[in-house]
Amino acid sequence: MHTPPRRAARVRFTVISLGRRGRRWWRSCVKYGAVIVSALFYLHALTVAVGVWDQLRPQLFECGAPALSPAEYGDPERFSATASPAELPWAAAPPESLTSLWQRLASDRLISAFRITLPNPIWDEAHNVALAARLLSGTVIAPGQTVSVIGLAGPFTKERGYGDGPGYAGGQLVPVTAGGVCKIGTAMYNVAVHGGLTVVERHPHSMPVPYIRPGRDAAIAAGYKDVRVRNDYDRPVLLWAGMKETTLFVALYGDVEAPTVHWRHEELDRVPAPLERRANPALPPGQERIVFAGYDGVTVRTSITLERPGQPAETKLLSVDTYRPLRGVLEYGP
Repeated sequence: MHTPPRRAARVRFTVISLGRRGRRWWRSCVKYGAVIVSALFYLHALTVAVGVWDQLRPQLFECGAPALSPAEYGDPERFSATASPAELPWAAAPPESLTSLWQRLASDRLISAFRITLPNPIWDEAHNVALAARLLSGTVIAPGQTVSVIGLAGPFTKERGYGDGPGYAGGQLVPVTAGGVCKIGTAMYNVAVHGGLTVVERHPHSMPVPYIRPGRDAAIAAGYKDVRVRNDYDRPVLLWAGMKETTLFVALYGDVEAPTVHWRHEELDRVPAPLERRANPALPPGQERIVFAGYDGVTVRTSITLERPGQPAETKLLSVDTYRPLRGVLEYGP
């Protein structure tokens, strides 16, 4: 049987002619499409990188203070003030490490001292303050030298021995590592001012704290808030610190004559604290109660007058600080 040969399959190509205008349109689509795809890729890569960095970077918290009643908050002097020599917990029996440093300085003269009582310590706050005080103690500041709280007592990490304490973040009081050490910063700031040291760096808290007047606090937040002071005397000075129960003491020693300091605080503005309403099924319907009244936001101008023997009084503007309000909480029966 004869089989006819198969015919080769024919493939037809259809050429679409776009014309000059069409070709230009097509090239533009390819060109700008590539640009858009590249931009989306880099945007995605940037988003991923930012997310990873946000997880790895240290959180920028500043330590805060537990909420107090309006009556307690309105009386900060009950929690903080300059301290006399007799009040210092080491005054009756100074440790050998302190007496040896006095010998090194050839003076046991108290230049200035400040105390802060923790209003309502929570979590590991008291432990954190005591640890920072131990790390600060024994620091000799040479003439012209600058020291910082973070440099002396940091890093504020679990590995360093710090636990969780109260801190401000996002307008709320939250547990943060080393929360509470701002009291070291505040005490250091006030000791430096009363002791005649030069304050190189100091920052207020973002919201009011109940243990000291606005304008005299000093926040500590690793990475962006520190307290740094410089010794401009021609002789070295010594820092010593310690705790007695829930009261922190920081003192400055040395053979120098400190000025007499008078503080002045001028309130420039006040913002009432907002109230957050929360349902409480335990309350009868329609009944309300204020759990925490909140802290008003304030703007304060702080200055000091320095008096030295045989010299005219000198007035210095220290800061103009603005504190955001801390919202209160009102519960109601649903």
